[in-house]
Amino acid sequence: MLAAIKPSEDGYEARFERRLKHPVEKVWSFLTENDKLKRWFSELQVDDLREGGVIKFDMQDGTFEEMRILELRPHSVLEYTWGDDQVRFELYPEPDGGSRLVLIEKIRRLTDHSPKDLAGWHVCLDVVEALLDDRTFESREQAWERRYKEYERAVARLRNE
Repeated sequence: MLAAIKPSEDGYEARFERRLKHPVEKVWSFLTENDKLKRWFSELQVDDLREGGVIKFDMQDGTFEEMRILELRPHSVLEYTWGDDQVRFELYPEPDGGSRLVLIEKIRRLTDHSPKDLAGWHVCLDVVEALLDDRTFESREQAWERRYKEYERAVARLRNE
């Protein structure tokens, strides 16, 4: 299911939601522990896990972009800057012992790059779910291409409203 993208006070908000068969503690480890984080988003590295701390994005050219952690509630909320935007992960325990993972990207303005980012987040969450389930994931590139086209249409509709 595609992210729900809607206008917000400061631009737009994209909301991804996944129901997972794993407890919040296990899912949280994939968001905050570098050895697990690298398995689904190799460019990210937690440098200082605390509010005001830093997550680094490896620009693949020898430089790193530092993203500030805006909110941190262990096993519940991780929010940080993402360029001019913000990314927020929320985790909720489910009665069956699983969890609900919500990713909210706050986007200041839609650009030609927005569908690429949205497709990227979508595939990243698919990979996290596969890793948690000990499943292999199909080609990330093929999955991204498919999702990119869908998000390109969704963003075009929003821009035309």
